[in-house]
Amino acid sequence: MIPENIHDVRERIRRAAENAGRNDRDITLICVTKTVGVPQIEEALAAGVTEIGESYVQAAEIKYRTIEHRANWHLIGHLQTNKVKEAVQIFDLIHSVDSLKLAEEISKRSAGLLDPKKILIEVKTSEEATKYGVLPEQVLPLIEKITELPGVMVMGLMTMAPFTENPEDSRPYFKRLKKLATLVSDKNMRKVSMDYLSMGMTQDFEVAIQEGANIIRIGHAIFGG
Repeated sequence: MIPENIHDVRERIRRAAENAGRNDRDITLICVTKTVGVPQIEEALAAGVTEIGESYVQAAEIKYRTIEHRANWHLIGHLQTNKVKEAVQIFDLIHSVDSLKLAEEISKRSAGLLDPKKILIEVKTSEEATKYGVLPEQVLPLIEKITELPGVMVMGLMTMAPFTENPEDSRPYFKRLKKLATLVSDKNMRKVSMDYLSMGMTQDFEVAIQEGANIIRIGHAIFGG
C-alpha cells in the first residue's frame, strides 16, 4: 500500500507542478515518518523515497540507528535547545529555527562539523496561538543576527498553514511566505540563500506548489492513520 500511495502522491505533485508551469523534479518530497516505525520507513525507502521528516529528536534517534544515511533527515517539528546536540548529528536540514537563542545553540553544537549546519527559519504566517515560528516582521532582523554565527547557514523559510478542509484557505499563508523569501533574497546577505520554501502538507500541497513550494511534507497521504 505504501508504494502505491507514494506513486499517487508523486503523480499529484507532477500534475500540480505542470499546472503551475513548473518542473516536478524541482520539488522535494519529504516523507513524514513521525507516526510510523522502521518497517514502514524501509518500505518507503524501497519505493524510492530519499527524504524523511521527523518532529521529535528522541524518536528520530531510535529510527536513525537502523536507517542511518540511507536517507536525508529533516527535522520538521519544534526544536528545544536541550535537544540540539543530538539534532545536529542526525538531521541534514533543520526546518524549525524560530529564535536567535536556538540558532546560537545550533552554532555552538555544530563546531567541528565538516560543513555548516543548514537551517530554515520557521515563520508564523497565521494568527494561530498554537503555531511556532517567527513573526514575518522579525524574520529579517533574526537572519541578520544569524549571519554572524559560525557553523550555520540559512537556506530558506518554512511555514505551516492552519489545518483546513479547503486547500484554498491555505493560499494566503503560502503567498506570504513566498513574498517574504523574495524580500530576504533581495538583501543578498552572506551565508543566506532562499533556496528552499518548505510549505504544504497532505491537505494543501498542490496549492503550496502553485505558490512556489519546493519542499513539501507528506505523511497522512503515504501512511494513512
